[in-house]
Amino acid sequence: MKLGAFSISLSVKDLSASRAFYEKLGFSVFAGDAERNYLIMKNGNALIGLFQGMFEGNILTFNPGWDENAQNLEDFDDIRTIQQHLKSHGVSLTSEAEENSEGPASFTLADPDGNVILIDQHR
Repeated sequence: MKLGAFSISLSVKDLSASRAFYEKLGFSVFAGDAERNYLIMKNGNALIGLFQGMFEGNILTFNPGWDENAQNLEDFDDIRTIQQHLKSHGVSLTSEAEENSEGPASFTLADPDGNVILIDQHR
């Protein structure tokens, strides 16, 4: 299964303070909009999303169809194929993508320890 780019989406209390902290670790702003309360920070292949007031807890995020530079991958597994594979293996989903749709979609699940995983396809 090809899950695409991986990042961690952090729920932060103060976007500016978090940005400054991760910049000290060598991350720089890659995408996002501080006025909309989110930034995507990048250091090499590592991606961290900083989100203020958008959700509780942290989320492991995969983006089928994208590499770590948000560039389209030629060969990728569509989110609906990934979703069907997981369901056929008995994995419970907390939200689902419309199976008969095309293009952008997302679904969520949780690992055995309750960590939320977002599979989020943008294309």
